[in-house]
Amino acid sequence: MGRRPAVVTTDNGTTKDDDGAAPDGPRRRRSRLLRGGVVTIGTVSALLAAMGLTVLGLGAADNAVAGYDASSWLWSTARSELARVNGITARVDTRVEVPQARSHPMQVVQTDRMLVLRDLNTGQVSSLDLATLQVTATTRTTPGLGVNVALHDDGAFVIDAVQGIVRQLDPRSLVPVGEPVRFPPGITGGAFDGRGRLWIAVPSEGTVTAITAGRLPSAVATAAGAGGISPARVRTVAVADPSHELVVSTLDDGVAVLDRTTSALTTVRGDEQRTVRLTMAGPGTLPPRTDGVLVPVTVPEARAVHVIGPDGAVRQFVVPGAGDRLGAAVAWQGRFYCADDATGTVYAFDADGKLVDTIAPAGVRGPLELEVRENRLFINAPNSATARVVDDRHAVRVVDKYVNDVLGGDPPPVAPPPPPRKPQVGRPGAPRQVIAAAGDAQVRVSWRPAPANGAAVTKYVVEGAGKTLEVGANQRSVEITGLTNGETYRFSVHAVNAKGAGPARMSNPVVPTAEVPDAPVRVTAQERPDGTVLVRWPAADGQGVKIARYVVTAVSAGTNAPAGEATGTELVVPAGELEYGTQYAFTVVAVNARGAGSKASPVSNTVVPYAAPGAPVDLRARTVADRPGTVALDWSPAAPNGRPVTRYLVEAAGRTTEVTDTRATVSGLGDGQSVQVTVKAVNEAGAGPAATETARTVAPPRVTVTGSTADATSVTLRFTVDAGGGQVTCTATTPGEPVAKGTCTSIRVPGLTPGTAYTFTVTATNAAGAGTASRAQPTAALYGIATCNNGPDGDQRTYCNADVDGRNGNEIFSVPRQDNNRQVGWAEPGTRLKAYCKRPGENVDSWIYNNQKQSTWWVRVDYKGQNYIPWAWLNLEGGDDITILPDC
Repeated sequence: MGRRPAVVTTDNGTTKDDDGAAPDGPRRRRSRLLRGGVVTIGTVSALLAAMGLTVLGLGAADNAVAGYDASSWLWSTARSELARVNGITARVDTRVEVPQARSHPMQVVQTDRMLVLRDLNTGQVSSLDLATLQVTATTRTTPGLGVNVALHDDGAFVIDAVQGIVRQLDPRSLVPVGEPVRFPPGITGGAFDGRGRLWIAVPSEGTVTAITAGRLPSAVATAAGAGGISPARVRTVAVADPSHELVVSTLDDGVAVLDRTTSALTTVRGDEQRTVRLTMAGPGTLPPRTDGVLVPVTVPEARAVHVIGPDGAVRQFVVPGAGDRLGAAVAWQGRFYCADDATGTVYAFDADGKLVDTIAPAGVRGPLELEVRENRLFINAPNSATARVVDDRHAVRVVDKYVNDVLGGDPPPVAPPPPPRKPQVGRPGAPRQVIAAAGDAQVRVSWRPAPANGAAVTKYVVEGAGKTLEVGANQRSVEITGLTNGETYRFSVHAVNAKGAGPARMSNPVVPTAEVPDAPVRVTAQERPDGTVLVRWPAADGQGVKIARYVVTAVSAGTNAPAGEATGTELVVPAGELEYGTQYAFTVVAVNARGAGSKASPVSNTVVPYAAPGAPVDLRARTVADRPGTVALDWSPAAPNGRPVTRYLVEAAGRTTEVTDTRATVSGLGDGQSVQVTVKAVNEAGAGPAATETARTVAPPRVTVTGSTADATSVTLRFTVDAGGGQVTCTATTPGEPVAKGTCTSIRVPGLTPGTAYTFTVTATNAAGAGTASRAQPTAALYGIATCNNGPDGDQRTYCNADVDGRNGNEIFSVPRQDNNRQVGWAEPGTRLKAYCKRPGENVDSWIYNNQKQSTWWVRVDYKGQNYIPWAWLNLEGGDDITILPDC
């Protein structure tokens, strides 16, 4: 019985409202924004002082000061923010936080000068002057779905669909202007067409009415709280039979009305009225505002779009994908854009119905809002960080709505859930509890819904007394007039869906009579925290006949359905029977012992049923890699169930904390501890059911060395690391050498001494501590060949003299210089010596292989211990590269 509000602005500043989902299908609530206007840096302080709003970030000064016609304000539910998006640059230049509105759906409407916000959770309406960003007035409305605001030029309207009251306000002061326009309860619509007329649909009458705004009062009268000329009904048009279910979309000049009961679209353009019958496989819906001459009708259940031209021609195309969570297709620059709320994807079709573009999701959560404004199409995801702007050439650009907020970063994208399994689809079942109550020459027939059996009920058919009535799926209480008192009547009711007509159920027999009781004179309703609604009324005057029972009917926007019966003077409507967060009022009919019923009572006050919130959605718990003993949580908002969620209770390890955001961290836990966390949402009714998840804190890492290799001067260690969920760094050490760093799979330790045994320790470190493992690995030995060779012409510069006994080799010293007192011996040419390291010393030269070799380097070798030979007298194996030796 509930509706999702949808507010959209056209290029000329008009606004419009949409009914939303089919009554028997999944219901979705969404807020739509009307945006634009001028925001300047100099006026931000005025806003802060007047409303307590917080500006989170400003773009470049020229962007902030200049006014762009192609701007649009986008609402972010999770951040409780309005972001002004420049449609030309696709960038946010101003972001404003709305206090105490986190996770609240918000309706926003605007003209060039004024911005009006309505918080659906609290019902508060605020008026802002866009030139100064000052809040000029606030007022209260009934919270929930059922009241919406419309704005055009200097005319603001509050439409109470439940009570049937349309009241004009001065948008500057929110003071009423003139007298309200009154309709029967349960109206729908409330949007302006291109000529500035507000269109209201009355399902109980099958009509639509156009209203023009009255002249605003003078400043003096406004201060006194009165004045002005009342708004006026300028046209009423019959578009359907009474009690049919109607959906409205305003046009450039007039209105389009979809009769869901008969699948007929009626357009009223100027003096021309045209009705086109459609063949649809389920209930259809319209965009709240249709620009141009083509009207798209979307059938979510069939994923089909029917496009009706001004001549009555109908074209049809199918939207890819699965499921029934399609929004109404929106016409824009010769294309039709259709959003799939389940996946966050927007499909674009050309005028022939060919798919020409797919705007894919990027971290999108929840429903999408499509709005044509200022020669741009704005696509907003209120529950996500991103939006998109489509220009008049259909180029698509991504908008980061959180661009200036880096605290914590953006939440990671959530994969869309798998599509639900398709249920078996068949004809509907029989309606439940078909009850007839006789009146004076009339009978009221009411019934409970019929099982839909996988396809939404499109209408009910009431037959009896020689009459057949078709009524909307949400109009389950109907009066049948023109009967004869004293005759006995019975009526049958059957439901119809896309598969056909279901079985009928008969009512009780009734006899109309003039001897009917009086209606109860006053009905009151009270919503209660357990989800029930208490309806009370004084005893009716039976006019001499005992009152046997009372029949209670619930009225909401566009809906009229039985709520229950009672023998006393009160009825408790069970929890869940009415949709939480939706506005309801009630009428009561007294039925006497003879079965005769009174007229309906006056409508009661409006209530919004509520209960404890649902469980948080998509709870995720994860390790915090850089903090010991800590886990991080985030989740999607819980269903508020009629009242705002004020906080969340997070419980872990026996401790409970309260947060107002949809994320939290829990610290003070043990290292490597597996902890179960629960999160509950709290609203006025108390705490709801818990969402539960398990996460593990960071554990100290564990290291396993899997192998090692060595050359003469370095060792490479290979290992694996269990990081324990943390961010890990790794090092390798051996006594007497610098610390070596590398990846956490292998580390090379350079600068080692050849032919030396080493023991290495690999250490992995994270926030919880360190883990180590050891490995013994010697370096490979490095050898050189002692070389002595006479140079050309018998040059003996190497002191190589074969004729001198005992001096036919190379001198080796205990120090890096030729000091005869420190000589330890001689190495014959060709002797293979193990080399350890290098050390600078005395310059020595030699002729080797007819090439002069000269160097100040001395090499420590294994000769009578570790002693030195000039590198000039030693050729190192493997290329004679002195640089591979470490320093001694």
